Amino acid sequence: MAVLLEKMTNDALSLPKKERAKLAHELIVSLDEHLDSDISDAWEKEICRRVKEIKDGTAKGRPAEQVLSEIRAKYQ
Repeated sequence: MAVLLEKMTNDALSLPKKERAKLAHELIVSLDEHLDSDISDAWEKEICRRVKEIKDGTAKGRPAEQVLSEIRAKYQ
């Protein structure tokens, strides 16, 4: 088993960066499958709500520079 794991690790590390990131994401998701469905459902609803507001023209956005300035001020 250890030899197989080492080979898989080496193979994974030889993948291009984007493919390694996708593999890492899939592995992390597989650890929390039972939690992910509730979270995914909640995010799906939130995303749909936000997209609808944007399409309807009712979304209330703020300039990116304003938001970034507030974040910088808070964490510096």
